[in-house]
Amino acid sequence: AASVGFEAMRYQSMKMTGDGYTWATLYYLLTFIKGVMLFSVILLIGTGWSFVKPFLQDRDKKILLAVVPLQVLVNTAMVVVEETPPGTYGWMTWRDILHLLDVICCCAILFPIVWSIRHLREAAEADGKAQRTLVKLKLFREFYILVVCYIYFTRIIVYLVRVTLPCQVLQCVL
Repeated sequence: AASVGFEAMRYQSMKMTGDGYTWATLYYLLTFIKGVMLFSVILLIGTGWSFVKPFLQDRDKKILLAVVPLQVLVNTAMVVVEETPPGTYGWMTWRDILHLLDVICCCAILFPIVWSIRHLREAAEADGKAQRTLVKLKLFREFYILVVCYIYFTRIIVYLVRVTLPCQVLQCVL
């Protein structure tokens, strides 16, 4: 909500003074922080990290160290590409490459969730605490479905709508 407020203040400042650079910087900063926090939290929850288990396995750390910086870089580059005029040389190529990298990062955060579900399933079969483990397994499956739906709607459906709608309608909708 704060990032949208800063964007509104940017437009108001541009209307009054003709310059909205400060508000744009605050908007980009908050959008950047939001992106970092979102993917970090999804990845940490997906790996099963919590106060009960405050450690990560090596493969989870590697994914965390690869996906979060790449996602930050992609989101920052997407903001720059969105601010450049569409007629700029290579604009469509960069937009498509960045969108592809964004989807790849989103899919990469699904791997720790799948690994956690598999680990819980194996623990339920080998452990005497099957009931408690099955409850966790059900929660992780629901979390996985929510993450997949989030990725599907925010990354793929929005992109398909942008590509298929004519420019006149696109300006009104998105």
